[in-house]
Amino acid sequence: MQFKIINVKTSTLYVSGGTIDITVHEVFEGGFLKELHKASGNDRGGQTVERKFKEFLKNIFSPKIWDEYEEKYPSEVRRIMYDFTLFKRKDEDMEIICPMNLGMMAQKKQDMEEFFKQVQGASYDDGVIKISKQTLRSFFEESLWSINKNLREIFDKTRSIKYILLVGGFAESQILRRHITDEFIGNCKVLCPFRPQEAILKGAVEFGRHQGAVASRKSLYTYGVGTSERFNQSKHREDKKYTNKEGDWCSNIFVKLVEIDDDVGWNETKEYSFYPVERDQTRINFHFYRTNKNNPMYIDEPNVEKIGSFVVESPDTSIGMDRLIALEMKFGFTEMTATGTDRESGSVHTVKLNFMTN
Repeated sequence: MQFKIINVKTSTLYVSGGTIDITVHEVFEGGFLKELHKASGNDRGGQTVERKFKEFLKNIFSPKIWDEYEEKYPSEVRRIMYDFTLFKRKDEDMEIICPMNLGMMAQKKQDMEEFFKQVQGASYDDGVIKISKQTLRSFFEESLWSINKNLREIFDKTRSIKYILLVGGFAESQILRRHITDEFIGNCKVLCPFRPQEAILKGAVEFGRHQGAVASRKSLYTYGVGTSERFNQSKHREDKKYTNKEGDWCSNIFVKLVEIDDDVGWNETKEYSFYPVERDQTRINFHFYRTNKNNPMYIDEPNVEKIGSFVVESPDTSIGMDRLIALEMKFGFTEMTATGTDRESGSVHTVKLNFMTN
């Protein structure tokens, strides 16, 4: 299928409770997408803001009182945090009702008003904890700094991005939206759906119906298969050497199928050729691996992970080591299918492997 590229590049910022994920796509005519920058980000999403708020309360009432309260009344703490998630969407002064149990535990030490005397941006009045919008904004600082840093790094690598699209639950925050707009207004337009959290769900449903909408993606990992090759003293480690009746071999070689950051098309198929290492060998084992390295040499190196395997039967040994075992890799969106075929006997085996998922 041919696509005509139109000059639109968009950085999609997925900001949820736990994580920040950023991808960059180029939009083709007809709405098809090509991934230009693989998903990246960190764990400084909305939960970081909530953690800062909880630390703020802990410092007001003292760690001893707060820890005891959290242990005895976890459901009340969850209620406080739920109320805060609603307030953090806005950019205004906030008021949270102080639960009776927290008030009773705190007043065993001193009057409630005393806890707030040395606190900037917060006060207590008749059962209500009041927090200024300036203090609310301070809870966002770590998360916003991290988002800025990640976006700037991407803008340095990927020029001419025209739009930033904010989606996810954290994108409902007025503070976040205004900050991103102010920071990047000179680079591009910032867009946010009316219900940014629902946009994630709708996107997942639409992708399930039209998976080919993403024309290509960047591989998150380097994928490979383990094999043996003729031993070369100048190239291979001595401890990998083994000998059979066909000669000296090197074991555990990582044969690269796809490299990290490679463009992989939707339903793209790649073919590879393998051969037995013994003329009377009737079973060929295929073990598949992934790693965040670009060029691993061996399958037992650190950070190389096994993700699947199968065995191809090769019962006809009449042509010895010249038997072709064809390996076909078909790439989908979240998985890839590996199919091994013995061309002499027609024996076929298939396995599905995780692709671009953690």
